[in-house]
Formats: sequence, C-alpha cells, structure tokens
Amino acid sequence: MANWTFLTHHAHVLVAVSQGSDLTIDQIAAQVGITARATAGILNDLVEAGYVSKEKVGRNNHYIVNGDIPLRHPQNENAKAAELLALFS
Repeated sequence: MANWTFLTHHAHVLVAVSQGSDLTIDQIAAQVGITARATAGILNDLVEAGYVSKEKVGRNNHYIVNGDIPLRHPQNENAKAAELLALFS
C-alpha cells in the first residue's frame, strides 16, 4: 500500500480537535501519528489562521474550531471548514 493519505497533518489535527476540544497536544499527536512538537506547530498555524481558538482551562488548553472559515486552497475556497469536518462526525 502507498505511504500517503488524502488529508494533510493540518486537516488531521483539525479533525481531532473538532472531535475532542479537551484533548492534550500529546493525545492529538498520538491520534494523528506525529510528534507533539509538530502538533503544537500545526495548532499554532490553525490558531493564527482563525480555524481554531485556544483558551486556557486550568493547566490545559481548550480548543474551539471555527467552522465558518473557507478552506485555504483556491480549488476549495467555496467550502467552509465545517463542511469538511462534517464528513468525520
């Protein structure tokens, strides 16, 4: 079997956050199959782009997905993130 997937790590992290807003970075990393450091970088990208907001709850972060933002690629810019995430709910 080929060693590639249809979705990027950014998409996998976004899906994981949408399914569990209280997951830790380590839990998201394990679910996606990447390092915690890579996951933290991706979460920062998603927060900076507005797809995810982050709030501190005790010692942990709580992540909230903003599904109203269009997807980034020109071929998909007419679809919103929520439409992609609906495929995985």
